[in-house]
Amino acid sequence: MKFKRVLLKLSGESLLGDKQFGIDHHKLSKYSKEIKELTVAGVEVAIVIGGGNIFRGIQEEDGAIDRVQGDYMGMLATMINSMALQSSLEACGVKTRLLSAIKMEQIAEPFIKRRATRHLEKGRVVIFGAGTGNPYFTTDTAAALRASEIGAEIMLKGTRVDGIYTADPEKDPTATKYDKVSYQECIDKGLNIMDMTAFALCKENGLPIMVFDMDSGGNLIKVVKGENVGTLVK
Repeated sequence: MKFKRVLLKLSGESLLGDKQFGIDHHKLSKYSKEIKELTVAGVEVAIVIGGGNIFRGIQEEDGAIDRVQGDYMGMLATMINSMALQSSLEACGVKTRLLSAIKMEQIAEPFIKRRATRHLEKGRVVIFGAGTGNPYFTTDTAAALRASEIGAEIMLKGTRVDGIYTADPEKDPTATKYDKVSYQECIDKGLNIMDMTAFALCKENGLPIMVFDMDSGGNLIKVVKGENVGTLVK
């Protein structure tokens, strides 16, 4: 394996499958089996998952719910997905620990860096829930932060497309894919990989990002082996 310790970032929407809302258990099971492949190969795996399939956040124009309150609601949505993923992984025989940025003693351990790294060293998959624990920050930022804290060698961003393109390939058929791209090129060309706070954190800490298609079977382990199946940002 090219990478020994990785952080996998999944969107909440990736769990929808064919559903309009909630969690598709077939998709959840598929992801769990692919993550298990990594652990069997000796890779230390941490995961951050969004909450968009449960709660999409508050639009400022709505005005019905305060932005800060809405962000905390989103953090709770990530915990629902994290608990579902934990349950699915354990059903596959993968030892898992859920760490939360917000205290929820009955369902998760509090996030402590040394505890997280110790779990990884013992071969457990670590899921980081509740984002950063603060409003105004996305789960992309949480993923960049946790990856930097635990010393992950790369952040794997699983998406619906097979990499970064010059334009949205779902809207522009002439869009071409990058195999590799620098942080600065992404900024200069306005390539929309993740929010700028998360991106700046990765750039500052020299954390490479691999954007790849998570839904294509076998891609996850190919990425960790170092195969060219997405776009590398470094």
